Amino acid sequence: MRARRADRDSAGRGRGRLKAARLGPRDVLHVGSAGLRSRPMRVVLSALGIAIGIATMISVVGISASSQAQLLRELDKLGTNLLVASPGDSMFAGQDVELPEDAVGMVGRIKGVQEVGATADLDTTARRNEKIDKDDTGGIVVKATTGDLLRVLRGEVHSGSWLNNATGRYPSVVLGHVSAERLGITAPGRQVWIGNRYFTVVGILAPLPLAPEIERSALVGWEGAKRLLGFEGHPTSVYERSADAAVQDVRKVMAATVDPQNPQNVKVTDPSAALQAKAATEGAFSSMLLGLGGIALLVGGVGVANTMIISVLERRYEIGLRRSLGATRGQIRIQFVTESLMLSGLGGLAGVALGAAATGVYAYSGGLPWVVPPWAVGGGFGATLVIGTIAGLYPAVRASRLSPTLALHAA
Repeated sequence: MRARRADRDSAGRGRGRLKAARLGPRDVLHVGSAGLRSRPMRVVLSALGIAIGIATMISVVGISASSQAQLLRELDKLGTNLLVASPGDSMFAGQDVELPEDAVGMVGRIKGVQEVGATADLDTTARRNEKIDKDDTGGIVVKATTGDLLRVLRGEVHSGSWLNNATGRYPSVVLGHVSAERLGITAPGRQVWIGNRYFTVVGILAPLPLAPEIERSALVGWEGAKRLLGFEGHPTSVYERSADAAVQDVRKVMAATVDPQNPQNVKVTDPSAALQAKAATEGAFSSMLLGLGGIALLVGGVGVANTMIISVLERRYEIGLRRSLGATRGQIRIQFVTESLMLSGLGGLAGVALGAAATGVYAYSGGLPWVVPPWAVGGGFGATLVIGTIAGLYPAVRASRLSPTLALHAA
């Protein structure tokens, strides 16, 4: 009797040590994708919310990065070693400040300065002809310019030629591209009325991002302005290029060099600072759009969770059958979490592709470099997996708690 009882106890302990078969990665993927394969339309609609959120985030970051890359490319081309000296505010109200006539030569003698050019605002207008009212300037300023200005600004002539020693002495003018558009002049050879005579247009400049004031100007030669327009020789703006390492040193002494007696009357500016600030803050406005993309992503996650809950309710018979055949609660949880991850992952991949494509279209249409930061792709796709895991936890736990008997009975 005791021997039989011992055998039964031993057999019972042996049965208690039996373990459920483990699911390999391939098995997990197979059971996890079963629900997706059986309901393709629901999968598409559920993944669409995730895809829209990720596409919004990727495109916002990509467009911002592409614009920033374009600005940095322009800065590399134009340089950040340009400084401009111009008249500041006088200590006495109503008194105009003028730079010395020899300001260009004085700046050129500063250690580290490589190139110097200057312009001077002239008290006259540029019009298509003398019959146009002189007050109708169209925002165009007439400036005298030195021959080195274009080289200092690293500008280019769109059509025609720049002023030289010959044309700079006679009634010749070079138009900034905005001035040419406002005057309706598309090619050199036309004439404009400046002062009390016609000047022949010898060139039209390409855009100058670092010197927008030149884009809206009509430029005449320094000597020609003195002979024909009563220019006295005081520059309004002195532009200089220096070695990159010497920019700060030049800036410290530039005002005192231009006007040693009243350095406070000289204002020194860095035209590239605006582009640098714009490049640094390019993504500031994008934060709001990123927030909207995040909201769309959360809405997509709610949609995934809702889909998984409905899936659990519809598949109670399958769950009960699997449990009765030996599947553990942990395996049921893994099945539904895997299904949720695969659903979110599909939406994430589609969103990354759509966002990258939208960035490419924007960059191509605007002539920008196509930049999609890898951290945005990795972060966006990682966010979908996190949301997929969270969205699938509750349905997975709910499925694992279903009683096999009740699930089969309800079916």
